[in-house]
Amino acid sequence: MGFSSAEKLRKTRHRVVDVDGLKIFYREAGADTSPVLLLLHGFPTSSHMFRDLIPALADDYHVVAPDLPGFGFSEAPEPAQFSYTFDHLADAIDRFTAVAGLTRYAIYVFDYGAPVGFRLATRHPERITAIISQNGNAYEEGLSGGWNPIQRYWKEPTPENRAALRNFLTPEATRWQYTHGVHDESLVAPESYTLDSALLARPGNDEIQLDLFLDYASNVALYPKFQEYFRTHRPPLLAVWGKNDPFFLPSGAEAFKRDIPGAVVRFFDTGHFALETHAAEIATAIRDVLAP
Repeated sequence: MGFSSAEKLRKTRHRVVDVDGLKIFYREAGADTSPVLLLLHGFPTSSHMFRDLIPALADDYHVVAPDLPGFGFSEAPEPAQFSYTFDHLADAIDRFTAVAGLTRYAIYVFDYGAPVGFRLATRHPERITAIISQNGNAYEEGLSGGWNPIQRYWKEPTPENRAALRNFLTPEATRWQYTHGVHDESLVAPESYTLDSALLARPGNDEIQLDLFLDYASNVALYPKFQEYFRTHRPPLLAVWGKNDPFFLPSGAEAFKRDIPGAVVRFFDTGHFALETHAAEIATAIRDVLAP
C-alpha cells in the first residue's frame, strides 16, 4: 500500500549540514516549493519539541527546524571554541538559512528561539514573511518573578550567583518546566523532558547553559530594537501563549499589539511548552494567519 502525496510531504527527514565547520542538525518536511516556516526552539529543548507540529503543517509548508548549537543533536563545541552568546547563536542560524537555501521564511519562535529569530528579523526584514511567537518574549512586562535569580546573576556575575543557577539544570527542574500549569500531565510525553535532561547532562553542557543565562541580559537590552522593527515593518504576527507559563506572562503576548495593532493573540490553558498539549490547536491558528 503506497503513501499519498500529502502523507509523503508530512514525513519528517532528519539531516545534518555543515555550517562553517559547525554541524547543525535539523528536521525538515514538506515540499521545497512551498512557503518556508523556520521553527526555532528554546531552553532546554531542541527541534524535538516540534515533532507534532511539523507533520501538521508540512502538506502546505516547507517546515525546517534546526537545533541551536549546544542543544539537541547539533554540535556543542566547548566554550573555548565557540562563544555561547545569543548574537553568536543568531550568527550560526543566519548562516544555516543561507546554507539550507532559505531566502524568505516565516519564523516560529519559542523561548530562546525568540531573541535568535528577532535578531534575524532585524538584520533581514525583507526575508521575514510572518512571525509566530509561542511564549517568546520581546517586552519587559512579560518577564515573571521566575527570572529573579537569573537577573541577579546579570547584575552580579559572581561564582556564587552562577552556581545558584545550576538548580535550573536538574532533571526535576526540566520536568517541572514541562508540567507546570498543565491540567492533565498525562498529555506530556515523558520522552520530552527525559531527552532534554539527558542532553543537559552531557559533560560540559552545564557551562554552556550558564553562559547563555548570563548573556540573556543582551536580549532584554535589545527589546527596544525588536519593538522598533515591529513598529516599522508590521509583519503579520501571531502570539500563541500557554497562559500558565511561569516565566513568560500573558502580558508579554498582549504587548505585541502595542507595536503591531493587527497582531493576533491566542491564549491556551496550558504551560510553557504549549505544543505538548495544544499542537493541533496551534497548527490551526498558524494556518489561519499564514493563509494567503
